[in-house]
Amino acid sequence: MYEYTTFSLSLGCILQKFIKKTGLTLFFGLMTWAILSYPKLSLSYALTGLNVWFQQMIPTLFPFMVLSGMMIRLRLSERFAGFFRPLLYPLFHVNNRCLYCIVMGFLCGFPMGAKITGDMYRMGQITRQEASFLLAFCNNIGPVFFTGFVLSFLPGDIPVWTYLAGMYGIPLLYGLLLRYLGYDGQIKANAASLSCTEKSPGFAAAMDASVSSGIQSITKLGGYMIIFNLWNLLPRLIFEKLPASYAFWQIPVCLLLEITGGITMAGPDHPLLILVMLQFGGLSCIAQTYCMISDTDLSLFSYILHKFCQSMLALFYYRAIFSFYL
Repeated sequence: MYEYTTFSLSLGCILQKFIKKTGLTLFFGLMTWAILSYPKLSLSYALTGLNVWFQQMIPTLFPFMVLSGMMIRLRLSERFAGFFRPLLYPLFHVNNRCLYCIVMGFLCGFPMGAKITGDMYRMGQITRQEASFLLAFCNNIGPVFFTGFVLSFLPGDIPVWTYLAGMYGIPLLYGLLLRYLGYDGQIKANAASLSCTEKSPGFAAAMDASVSSGIQSITKLGGYMIIFNLWNLLPRLIFEKLPASYAFWQIPVCLLLEITGGITMAGPDHPLLILVMLQFGGLSCIAQTYCMISDTDLSLFSYILHKFCQSMLALFYYRAIFSFYL
């Protein structure tokens, strides 16, 4: 019986690996064929990702990456978070290092929440429990991107504050729920839960390390933006061959792959779908989050699960808003 069970498990593992490798081989084979067969269209998709990275991500994210890296390395993050402590501490009851992650994660936008959490965890300034808790709700679409780009695709009859309340209120309330139900007792409320003995570097050294780290991170993000935009080529070619009744499904597939290009494709006709997928972030955002925490033991699966839960909450919230106003 034991030998039969062992044989069955081994066979199952072999089949699983075979299916996985075969599926990936087919996917990359199709992508190679699509790029070679439609070079102009491929160039257009790749260029879209490059332009979004160069025109939006570099000017908005890179300065924050450098400034935040310097504040963390110079041990100034706690002082900065102190300005927000009277507002946030009564809600979360966490130390200033965690409050810094919350503030910067919501203000700077995705993927700064993941980067800051990962940086502070690597430097031993927060515990694994604190980092897991913060990663679950602090990595969201940035308010500048939302108000400057996304709002133009949403119905103007609905007050802007209702959109903002859902996009940022949902993860904030979700974080409060996690704090007292999922992580209560694992996070020390008053004092810092770690004693950082590492000596703070000088200003020049902190700036050099922060710039180097920021360049590496922003370059990786650019690569993900280009490749995931390029992958949108495959759904377009597939859905062009299908009956017209299947055309709608190209939009959620593209939103799932890369949120910016998907929003452009969806246009103003699918606001609910856009808002729900924004809360989730899409596969490109997940891949970018992974690159920010890949050298840590933080769970990407747990992050995806939390984002999915927040997306379901967004679905119920925005459906209610649309029913009330439209």
